[in-house]
Amino acid sequence: MRTILILLAFVFTLSSSSCARKVVVATPNTKTVNVVRVAPKNHKVVMVKGRKYYYWNGRYHQKTRKGYVVIKVR
Repeated sequence: MRTILILLAFVFTLSSSSCARKVVVATPNTKTVNVVRVAPKNHKVVMVKGRKYYYWNGRYHQKTRKGYVVIKVR
């Protein structure tokens, strides 16, 4: 019985931990983040260090739940 309670407590702890729901990327000079809802048709998907980014107008964008935000790829 004690093992079952410990197992249930462990499962509950893992399931209730918070995960990041929103990615906000801003440079130190800006205080607002512009979100582009839909990527243009001429965008390109690029892989940088194993991560997927979207490239158009000379800028890299990262996909979020709300749309695409401009980021700096290092």
